[in-house]
Amino acid sequence: MKNYFCIPSSQFQARCLALLKRCRGLGDETGSALVELALVTSLLFAPLLLGTVELAQVLSDSIEVSNAARAGASWAMMNSTSASLSSGITTAAQAEAPDFRTNLLVTPTEYWACSEALTGTQYNSLATATSSCTGTSNHPIELIQVITSVSVAVPVQLPGLPATFPLSTTAVTEAE
Repeated sequence: MKNYFCIPSSQFQARCLALLKRCRGLGDETGSALVELALVTSLLFAPLLLGTVELAQVLSDSIEVSNAARAGASWAMMNSTSASLSSGITTAAQAEAPDFRTNLLVTPTEYWACSEALTGTQYNSLATATSSCTGTSNHPIELIQVITSVSVAVPVQLPGLPATFPLSTTAVTEAE
């Protein structure tokens, strides 16, 4: 039986010297700065890139929700005789937001306000607005308000950020 652990010292020294000659270049640090830069860059820029993608998606969804509110308000303005028909407003708004469709919550409201105080008191009926709007140039105006809202799930879940973002937009237009 041969003993593999007992190597004559001259052979051992020769093998050690050969190994040292091969490893002699490993003590040089010329490429270490480049390796460190690559590691740090990947650790810093990966979350930054993912955060940018997440923000871009939420902004795109926000624009879509805003456009949906405007589309519903525009439909109500063009169809002022049927402004109280919330189903038409809802259909127009949801058609403008194809990414959300029925998940988009549309809340249309019809109200009247005095022409001199559009952001003031809102009246539920034309009769109430007419009796409240006094003065020669103050008259009731019919307004339609469309509120669209949706909860958007982010494409990449990052620690410390919510999994969903609520988006809501309001559009107000005068019924013609």
